Amino acid sequence: MPAKVLVVDDELELKDLIHQKFRKKIRQKKFQVFFACNGLEALKILQAEPDIDIVLTDINMPQMDGLTLLTKISEAYPTTKTVILSAYGDLQNIRKAMNYGAFDFLTKPIDFQDLEITINKTLQHVQQTRDALEKESLAQQAQGELLIHLQQEVTRRQQVEEALQESKVQLTKFLEAMPVGVFIIDAQGKTYYVNQTAKKLILKDIVPGATVEQFPDIYQAYLAGTNQLYPTERQPIMRALRGYKATADDLELHQEDKIVPLEVWATPIFDDQGRMIYAIAAFQDITQRKQAEAERHTLIEELFEVNCNLELALDAESELTDAAKRFVPHEFINFMGHKSIVDVHLGDQVQQEMSIMFADIRDFATLSEKMSPKENFDFINNYLSRVGPVIRAHQGFIDKYIGDAVMALFPQTADDALQAAIAMQKQVSFYNWERQQQGARTITIGIGLHTGSLMLGTIGESERMESTVIADAVNLASRLENLTKTYGSSILISGDTLMSLAEVSNYYYRFLGRMQIKGKNRLVSVFEVLDAEPTKLQELKWQTKTNFEEAIVLYHQNKINLALKIFQEVLESNHQDKAAQFYIQRCQQLLESENYDN
Repeated sequence: MPAKVLVVDDELELKDLIHQKFRKKIRQKKFQVFFACNGLEALKILQAEPDIDIVLTDINMPQMDGLTLLTKISEAYPTTKTVILSAYGDLQNIRKAMNYGAFDFLTKPIDFQDLEITINKTLQHVQQTRDALEKESLAQQAQGELLIHLQQEVTRRQQVEEALQESKVQLTKFLEAMPVGVFIIDAQGKTYYVNQTAKKLILKDIVPGATVEQFPDIYQAYLAGTNQLYPTERQPIMRALRGYKATADDLELHQEDKIVPLEVWATPIFDDQGRMIYAIAAFQDITQRKQAEAERHTLIEELFEVNCNLELALDAESELTDAAKRFVPHEFINFMGHKSIVDVHLGDQVQQEMSIMFADIRDFATLSEKMSPKENFDFINNYLSRVGPVIRAHQGFIDKYIGDAVMALFPQTADDALQAAIAMQKQVSFYNWERQQQGARTITIGIGLHTGSLMLGTIGESERMESTVIADAVNLASRLENLTKTYGSSILISGDTLMSLAEVSNYYYRFLGRMQIKGKNRLVSVFEVLDAEPTKLQELKWQTKTNFEEAIVLYHQNKINLALKIFQEVLESNHQDKAAQFYIQRCQQLLESENYDN
């Protein structure tokens, strides 16, 4: 496979120079070179070719500069390494690039001998990194699959697994308690351990010094249904010894008065350095299963004719279900405890805790006024076709469309809802780039999230009913979405949603204060999630997070003068901080009020 190199520079003559320098390697298919004139073109190429090894990029380019491109590559393509091309005297940008994760840099005019050395060095580093990740993934997958199988066979596996880590004695007790045979060999192919279940199944004395190649002859292992000794190369434990996971159910033990069919699972065990140190095989007598399979085969033949008749009915029901899903979410029907929409009745309801999302296009009315009715529908459907799949990809489902607004539910975790919100904002960014290419106006959306208890059910009357959600939590999520305009935020979440996240440290967020919900006595904490903000704005908000939140606390303690001073300092550091602007206005209004008492 050729090494893939992406060159990003708005100097078109560089493309010819690169082709001329590496024409031999390109013809020999050792290199595959892509070119882009700016960061946006580079990102499109990276989306189509995500396994690009090296990006050579200039810093100063139109539309998207090299430093912005570098940060996006570091986030989305961690194994791709970036080499910066810059003027000799541009040390400040070179230093920024190295801080942002650049692997190396070259100065212009480019020394092509130095460029070739740098490319070769970077490719070597990329390959070493990917090889290490692949080995680690294989080792973890092998160990994980073995533990899952053992968990199916043994109760209280967690206690035994903890005991395994304590001592070799406890490991032996665990293996002896297993209802399946266990056979372990070392890296040299010699027998290391055999549990009592295995010895009872084999009915032969264990030969400690025997090698894997000798096992079929010693233990009378044959290919199922034949008098041929089981081939050495097909033995699962031999394949495990060579680093592969393997299973087999075509092995039989020939004993004096009976033949015992076995199912065998084998897997390698690696140390921390990725070296194979043991191969372990688990096996069990499957006589009863083989008999059951024969009986099942007979039953399947008898049922085949019935099944053919049922397929037509099932196809018709499937078509009806697929059509219904486009109007009533299938997840909604499932929560009602039904399998099909025909089972739903008026008044069905269920209560459950979920995360609720409201997403709305800002200033849609202004945008809509300039479009015809058809253009309005085309635009909304185009937008929804982009955000809808994102919601479903994060285990959510859309409850309803309210014009350009979307209400969605996430029944599993709050992280699903927040990850979906972040991904939706990024999807809108890609959509805006496409609209800009077409000369259309860009859009922004605000998203509000709240987690709480809600009622799902059906309302209406016998001839017309629809699914709906009833809860204060829904109103709160809608209110949070409205507040995104006030605070200039892309995503707002409630304190309940924040506390429901599996690991809050995985996100960038800041506290915006507490708000009074109409008709409710309690105050609700509001947090702004920064992960979907533009990189520069996110950095500024994160840098001023401590001061901003200190000012929020002072504000709620009615220390308005102190809060105002800190909010002003925050705004000086970040002139785009609309939340700071909002609180400065509120503080000034309070201080000017005749009823204010500090």
